Amino acid sequence: MSRAPHSVPLILLVLVTACSVGPDYRRPTVDVPVAYKEVGTWKVAEPRDELVRGAWWERYGDPTLSRLEEQAGDANQNLAAADARYRQAQALVSNARADWWPTVTIGVSATRARQSANLGTSFASGRTTSDYAMPIEASWELDLWGRIRRNVESNEASAQASAADLESTRLSIQGALAADYFQLRALDAERKLLDETADVFARSLDLTRKRKEQGVASQADVAQAETQLESTRAQAIDVGVQRAQIEHAIAVLIGQPASEFTLAAVPLDSTPPDIPAGIPSELLERRPDVAAAERNAAAANAQIGVATAAYYPTVSLGASGGFEATNAADWFTWPSRIWSLGPSVTETVFDGGKRAALTAQARAAYDEGVANYRQTVLAAFQNVEDELAALRLLEAESQRQDRAVAAARDSVRITTTQYKAGIVSYLNVVITQAAALSNESTAVELLGRRMVASVLLVQALGGGWNMDDLPAGPALVAK
Repeated sequence: MSRAPHSVPLILLVLVTACSVGPDYRRPTVDVPVAYKEVGTWKVAEPRDELVRGAWWERYGDPTLSRLEEQAGDANQNLAAADARYRQAQALVSNARADWWPTVTIGVSATRARQSANLGTSFASGRTTSDYAMPIEASWELDLWGRIRRNVESNEASAQASAADLESTRLSIQGALAADYFQLRALDAERKLLDETADVFARSLDLTRKRKEQGVASQADVAQAETQLESTRAQAIDVGVQRAQIEHAIAVLIGQPASEFTLAAVPLDSTPPDIPAGIPSELLERRPDVAAAERNAAAANAQIGVATAAYYPTVSLGASGGFEATNAADWFTWPSRIWSLGPSVTETVFDGGKRAALTAQARAAYDEGVANYRQTVLAAFQNVEDELAALRLLEAESQRQDRAVAAARDSVRITTTQYKAGIVSYLNVVITQAAALSNESTAVELLGRRMVASVLLVQALGGGWNMDDLPAGPALVAK
């Protein structure tokens, strides 16, 4: 025992020269296009390096949307659950880091026992004895092969993946809220269109009834006018049903009961803002789901080192001390002291292939993580291309549709004038009015789709997030 202190320098030397087995992590390679195909010659916001950052919804300049987004960040329950999962991951990091330190236990015991009288010549034969003990024990695993280091590395990467998952959830909620909001405003615009059209149809019905009284129009003309008016009013009611459902969905997103939430009707009258797409390579730093997949691959890589370390001996340093006596009065006296100190080495010589299987499983898990990361990157590029294409084509379609609306309005004006002059029947008026309403309704729907597509593009680009926002080091310590 007296030589134990002389082993401390040797132990420190071993710790300094210790290594970490298993492969060092490198981010998996992926093919990144030079530019987005769907941008083409389509106009791109200037300056080109002005990426969306922070509260991206403020680009839309809608105070109500901004207020709702803030409420969703504070009260959404899916976001609260994701935050709880991240805090669990933080706690696991602290748990893994605790293996760096010795484990110290202390106990107190007082026992009285009688030995069997049939022990023959034993000194304690037939005697009743007491034992008072207060042992303090410490054990410390020396991380010679990096098992603990790799485990900490794995847990830190998993916690970062959980943090990225939290941001993915946040972005998904923000995007869903903005998309629902613009859909609701588009329905408000459609309801306004239908109500205004119903007013026009009501005046047309009054005109037709007067013309019938004058013997100019027939009862069939009146019936057509009534059908057109009531059909339009029915469409307006149906829009109300859709609006109520979206309003309820918004209530859930901001953590409120649907029965207690109401949004005043405000027709959509804005167009999508410019959304800078940047360059494809930036997408790898801006999508939280890409970051989560990459961090999961890093965590799986570290687990290979944990599994490989099982092939090497486990070296531990143990120490114990305390007081023990047969008499309570002598319990904490100096002669009652006890202690021991020394290293131990254990090595598994046969396990039926268990370590090999765990190592193979760890390598396969890493391969899975790499495949998931590359697939997530491919899907990210697809999302951006989809929404760029949608915005470009919907803008072109809207321009055509606006011309169709203008032509339909001229057709209604001309046909109504001809009807009043007795040149055409009321059926012609009904046909042109129905065409005009259909075209104007399509124009409103297209505007709503463009707004939603712009939200989806922001979401596909990662919102205002950046990989630099991932926590690292002490930030991962559980609070």
